[in-house]
Amino acid sequence: MTAPRALPDVPAGHGVIVLGQALDVLSQLPDASIQLIYIDPPFNTGRTQKRAEMRVAATDAEAAETVRRSGFAGRDYHLVRGALRTYDDRFDDYWSFLEPHLTEAWRVLNDTGTLYVHLDYREAHYAKVMLDAIFGRDSFLNEIIWAYDYGGKSKTRWPAKHDTILVYVKDRSRYYFDSHAVDREPYMAPGLVTPERAARGKLPTDVWWHTIVPTNGSEKTGYPTQKPEGILRRIVSASSASGDWVLDFFSGSGTTAAVAANLGRRFFAVDANPEAVAIIEERLAGAVRRLGDLG
Repeated sequence: MTAPRALPDVPAGHGVIVLGQALDVLSQLPDASIQLIYIDPPFNTGRTQKRAEMRVAATDAEAAETVRRSGFAGRDYHLVRGALRTYDDRFDDYWSFLEPHLTEAWRVLNDTGTLYVHLDYREAHYAKVMLDAIFGRDSFLNEIIWAYDYGGKSKTRWPAKHDTILVYVKDRSRYYFDSHAVDREPYMAPGLVTPERAARGKLPTDVWWHTIVPTNGSEKTGYPTQKPEGILRRIVSASSASGDWVLDFFSGSGTTAAVAANLGRRFFAVDANPEAVAIIEERLAGAVRRLGDLG
């Protein structure tokens, strides 16, 4: 196996777009080289649930050698995975797909770095088990709820109108977070605070109300899973500084890269879809230093 290559020498506000498979590209990045990773992985929306009893038991010594972390009360994630597979026979496919990507994300994050994993309600609980196993439960920082109001209105259940963003840090004692750089929100009851505080607004909580990308808005690229720049602007502002590297290895329409460039960060965007790469290249025409195929 070849040694990971160094990141390219690009100025702040510029970056790299790569057409390739995420794992192939990640394997070529150096250890501890990235400050911020945001990913919006494919949602496994086609699953069918199977009712089965879930039971977690203490691991034996041999099984303990196969995992990196222990879970709550010393229980082993190897067995959690087995229990979840019993519940849903498609789970192992999703775990096998996502786990190596998250393991590589842990490797390339620097010691002050942060990972944001954007998921829908079908996968968030499964992904948290994986992230606890890879990063460790102490590295869990936040579960952010992005709430919106669009799409169908079910009359047979509470309509699902939110995504989940799981936030993990490489080192809980050293991670970077700049609350002063984050856009502030209006108080819901401004009369209960001083005029100065009302004018300044409040720091967002872990529940973010933000509209989707408007159909006729200037952000719209036509890519089906495009996320709004406002969500990424908050993430990039809080968890990276000017000149830092920001990585998205499921880049889609390139919103992460676009926001990183606008905020003076360096971006590394990866996608296996030529259509997505073409959209990103057009969107960031003035900031792209190199376009290539790796792997």
